[in-house]
Amino acid sequence: MTTPSTSPIAAPAGTDFPGKTLGIVGLVLAIFFNLIGLIISAVALSQSKKAGYKNTPAVAGIVIGAVLIVLGIILSIVLGVAAANIQTS
Repeated sequence: MTTPSTSPIAAPAGTDFPGKTLGIVGLVLAIFFNLIGLIISAVALSQSKKAGYKNTPAVAGIVIGAVLIVLGIILSIVLGVAAANIQTS
């Protein structure tokens, strides 16, 4: 008795693997709406992993979304401290 293959099955011509379109949408949204894009990219990556495919746009969306969220938090802190210092001067 043989064990079932765990390698992904090739998608029929003209179709994409699960999560590919959602990964691209997540990547674009991660640039403009960081948190929403990060969440959508994570969902797309999860769908692709379940189907056994790599989803590079979803990974890029996760990285870009996370980096931009962290930069936004840092920028907010810096601007808040600067505004507090201006008011006390």
